[in-house]
Amino acid sequence: MQAIVDQSGIKYYVVTLNVNGGSYTKIVRANTLLVNALREELDLTGTKKGCELGDCGACTVLLDGKPVNSCLVLAVEADGREITTIEGLDKEGKLDKLQESFIENTAIQCGYCTPGMILSGKALLESNPNPTEHEVRRAIAGNLCRCTGYVNIVKAIMAAADKQ
Repeated sequence: MQAIVDQSGIKYYVVTLNVNGGSYTKIVRANTLLVNALREELDLTGTKKGCELGDCGACTVLLDGKPVNSCLVLAVEADGREITTIEGLDKEGKLDKLQESFIENTAIQCGYCTPGMILSGKALLESNPNPTEHEVRRAIAGNLCRCTGYVNIVKAIMAAADKQ
C-alpha cells in the first residue's frame, strides 16, 4: 500500500477496494472509516451510518464473506479484500432471494437496519444453508431494529433458507 504525505504532513494511502465485483483505487486518509469510503468515495449509500460505535449494525457489510461493522474498520484495512454491500446482492437487476424474502415476509419497516440485517442473514445462509431459529437470532444479534420485534426478520431469513 502506497503512502503519500501532503505538504502539511497529513498521511494518505492509496487503497484498492474490491466492492461488489468491481475494483476501485482511492486515496484515503489513514483514519478513513470503511463506511465513509463506501458512502462518500463510492456513493454506496445502502450502507447506513448509525451509532458509529459498532453497536447497532446498520453499517454491516461483508468483508471476505464475513459480516463486519464498517464503522469499526479502516479503509486501509480493507485494501485488496472483497467487500459486499447491499447494492452487490442483486444480480442483473434481480433481487437476491433473501431480499425478496424480506419483502414477502414484511420484514422491512423504516428500512434503516434492513441492509445490515440482510447482509448478516446472507453470511449465515452462505455458511449454514439450513439454520435453526436460534442460529438466525444469533447471526443477527449485532443488528438492532428499533421498529420491530424481529419476528418477521427471523421469519424472512428462515423462509429464504427454505428456498435454497
